[in-house]
Parts: sequence; C-alpha cells; structure tokens
Amino acid sequence: MTQTISVDGVDIRIEGDGPETLVMIHGWPDTCRLWDAQVAALQAHFRCVRFTWPGFDVAQPRRPMSLTQTVDFIHQVVTATSPGRPVTLLLHDWGCVFGYEYAMAHPSTVSRIVGVDVGDGGTPEHVRSLSLRAKLAIALYQGWLALAWRIGGGLSQRTGDRMTRWMARKARAPADMNLVGSCQNYPYDITWTHSHGSYRQRRRFDPACPMLYVWGERKPFHFHTTAWAEALAKKPGSRALPLHTGHWVMKERPDEFNAAVLAWLAPAG
Repeated sequence: MTQTISVDGVDIRIEGDGPETLVMIHGWPDTCRLWDAQVAALQAHFRCVRFTWPGFDVAQPRRPMSLTQTVDFIHQVVTATSPGRPVTLLLHDWGCVFGYEYAMAHPSTVSRIVGVDVGDGGTPEHVRSLSLRAKLAIALYQGWLALAWRIGGGLSQRTGDRMTRWMARKARAPADMNLVGSCQNYPYDITWTHSHGSYRQRRRFDPACPMLYVWGERKPFHFHTTAWAEALAKKPGSRALPLHTGHWVMKERPDEFNAAVLAWLAPAG
C-alpha cells in the first residue's frame, strides 16, 4: 500500500501496512530515494514514511529552514502520519542532527531511534578527538558547500550547482547527480555563518529511548567519539554496530544494514 500526503507543501510518502511507523530522514546531498532499499525490505513489517527535505528538491524554490522550523516540520510529519502513536526514527547524516533534536524536543512521540553515521559529532569531545588533518578536511568540504550555497543563490545558480556536484562526487555520494544542487547546502551555510537563526541552540544528544547506532568504519574520520558509542551500547535495548562501509552505509551494504535494522526492531515490531 502506497499513499502520498502533503505536509507544509512537501510530499510525504507512506509505504507499507505494518502496525508501527518508521520515519526515514535523509541528509546531504540526498532525497527520499536514499531509502529505496530500506523501504523494499521493511514495508512488509512497518509503515515507512519518507520525504525529501524542504529545500532539497532541485525542482523547487530554495527554502532554508531554521532549527526551530526544522523540528516543527518533523513534528508535523509525525503527527500527520502516526497520530497518537510514537514512531521509530531512521536517520542519516543531517537527518541525524535534526532527528536527534526533534527526539529531545518531543520525546513522547519517539519510541526508538536508528542513527546512521552521525552520533555526538560537533560536541567539544568530538572536536578534540579529531586530528588536525580531519579538522581541516571538515572545514574544507563544509566551507566549500557553504560558499556554493551563497554563489548558487546570488551570482550563478549553475556555478553553485557545479561546485556542489563536484564535492558530492569527491565524497562518493551515491545520489543521482541530476538531483544534486546548491539548494541543498543551506545547513552548511547556517553552521558556518549562523544565518537563518543559526544552529547555536543545538543540544547535546543523549537518547532517552533505545537506539541502534550504525556507522561506516572505512572512513578517514568519524562523526562520533568512541566513548559515546561505547556508552550507548551499555544502555538497555541499545546497540552500536560498525559496518565495513563509508558514510552511506545503507547504500553500500544494504542487505547487511537492513538485516541488522530488522533484527533490532523485531522484538517490539
């Protein structure tokens, strides 16, 4: 069963007919298509809800959102698709950043979290754990994308889009490059320039519900600290799982990732 509804002008896809709802939230430079393999594997057991972030659809106008607006949008999606029942969040990249913030703001609406490749990234502990080379690499790619956002919205959209696609290829992003553009870079601009309300009000994430954290270990640096992952794994019902992949775990090893998610969800599924 597939259904599409509209929330704040954004198409929300609902696939599957299970008793529990999974809300799947992607990051940069992806769209809701990131989760194709997960929906195929999970829709027999769960209602899978996914969408392309406001502002991430290259066919639509630019739409940068503050952190408050982002959390409010997720809340609209959750209440529209699972009224009165908590959901499980399946998150990746910026989807983790925003999904964690949402879970802390609305804990009664989230029963479980699957976070992929972003844990306590950005905390003072995480920053201290990074080598100088890693810090420079993060500043380079994020600064480049923030610049592409500004150029794409002012001097030349074509140039901004080309800059973004170049970085997406360098990062080995699996996204369709026809669907990648500078419009998707506003989180980096907000991070570095504090535009659109900034992200300064972000809180330290300590999950109040069971969590499965999966990350790719074949990377030059990680977006979590070892201490954070180890502490999470000790919490009742939670698990920390490395897989031999890069950043896009669910695309590089979909069968292994899907099996791990389904096995972890099964006890309460």
